[in-house]
Amino acid sequence: MISKLLTGAGAAGTSLRVLARAGVLRPYSPVVLARLARVVKDWGTGPAGGFASLAVRAPDDVGLVDELGELTWAQVHARSNALARALRERGVGEGDAVAVMCRNHRFFVDVTCAVAKLGADALYLNTAFAGPQLVEVLGRERPVVVVHDQEFTGLLAEADVADRVVAWVDDERELAEGTATVERLVAVHGTGDLEPPARHGRTVILTSGTTGTPKAAPRSEAGIDAAVSLLSTMPLRRGWRCHVAAPLFHTWGFAHMALAMLLGSTLVLRRRFDPEEALRTIVGERCESVVVIPVMLQRILALPEEVLGAHDLSHVEVVASSGSALPGDLAVTWMDRFGDNLYSTYGSTEVAYAAVAGPQDLREAPSTAGRPPYATVVKVLDDRGVEVAPGEPGRIFVGNGLLFEGYTGGGSKEVVDGLMSTGDVGRIGHDGRLYVEGRDDDMIVSGGENVFPQEVENCIARHDDVAEVAAVGVDDDDYGQRLRAFVVRRDGASLDEDAVKGWVKQHLARYKVPREVVFLDELPRNATGKVLKRELRGEDA
Repeated sequence: MISKLLTGAGAAGTSLRVLARAGVLRPYSPVVLARLARVVKDWGTGPAGGFASLAVRAPDDVGLVDELGELTWAQVHARSNALARALRERGVGEGDAVAVMCRNHRFFVDVTCAVAKLGADALYLNTAFAGPQLVEVLGRERPVVVVHDQEFTGLLAEADVADRVVAWVDDERELAEGTATVERLVAVHGTGDLEPPARHGRTVILTSGTTGTPKAAPRSEAGIDAAVSLLSTMPLRRGWRCHVAAPLFHTWGFAHMALAMLLGSTLVLRRRFDPEEALRTIVGERCESVVVIPVMLQRILALPEEVLGAHDLSHVEVVASSGSALPGDLAVTWMDRFGDNLYSTYGSTEVAYAAVAGPQDLREAPSTAGRPPYATVVKVLDDRGVEVAPGEPGRIFVGNGLLFEGYTGGGSKEVVDGLMSTGDVGRIGHDGRLYVEGRDDDMIVSGGENVFPQEVENCIARHDDVAEVAAVGVDDDDYGQRLRAFVVRRDGASLDEDAVKGWVKQHLARYKVPREVVFLDELPRNATGKVLKRELRGEDA
């Protein structure tokens, strides 16, 4: 199996070293190797083949733990076979789309594998979508079936969907008579292997939608390159228990579910993130790795000292963060508290991984996005598409084997010489690390000076009395645009507007001082932790 996977990986020597370090290269009996080769040939390296291979390699190992209990890899494989048969009876065929609106639990994995085994596309919906967003996305993508948690039944009421299946059930009594659920469908269908489809299904991740209607970004199965890329800079190992707290419908959470197919990691899932419950889960399940978005780290560190002190995380080797930038000195604060185990990944739905910052990077330069991983090229280009000198700002472009295929509704990101735009502005420092200054459409011009809100946010975030901060540009009759900062104070803090402005004036140029400071109880965020700046600007979705 491994030799066949490596055929498409490019530099086999590097791949072998990375996989050996991760503990993936292991001896198997001739019988198991023959079965693995057949699985890869028939089902590929996506969810269908990846999870089926675990049922061959380690059938009795615990593959998933959620609030309902444990499942072995053999059980995961069998359940998805049964669900695939049920979905096929409901009209799902090769090339069709199945929408998934589920939190982190076993049914998300069930439907992901089942859809892939039918050669269909899985369209993952953000669990924080509002009704109008859902109606628009579903109307555009036209899935044959929507699989959703019971709690989203009302949100989906206005959507024109032919068929629905309920995944997580909160209350059986509130289900309409005859409602199909994943558990009921699995219980009444056969679990034997299916015939492989002629077409491999795609994964369709939606963009965050923080600046408008979410776009659907499809990606075919990435193969071994995707795993080697991440493992080259992040020391994850075979057989670890991994608490995936980041949403599985998001690129980052999904990536670690996919990594489990190679590493045989036990996926430890909880439907909702609660900072204290997350600590209990990490300790109670003896997780060696944790997958988060930055706001989760902030919420954990905001817990009372007695709560933090009651949880020993010394067994955690890797805390993998992505989804947005680490604000202020969050990285150093986390590592001072829990050890040098933090790895921050910069990327996007469209380009996947672009750079990874490990503990040493974050100690030496807390604001860095890190360095490109294996088989990834990052360049900073000017408006003419010419690479700029180190230290000079420009637009960030990325090249790797993981670039998406273009939005389902048409269009794509700008591509220059095979490199795709991330939509961000940044620079390559003289230390060789990437530094992201902000979205290229976030920059404002105030009084003739260019200002990136992210730099101001990072400055304010370092104030001891600030829990969270966001900054946006708004129209100004005198200056063209002005910066407005939104600040969430720490409990008990008495910070006022003049103190915030004085802090920024002390650390940045005067023209970067926000002209307004608004104090909020919390910042509006989507399910992946990104601040909804359009709401702060008072714009419609």
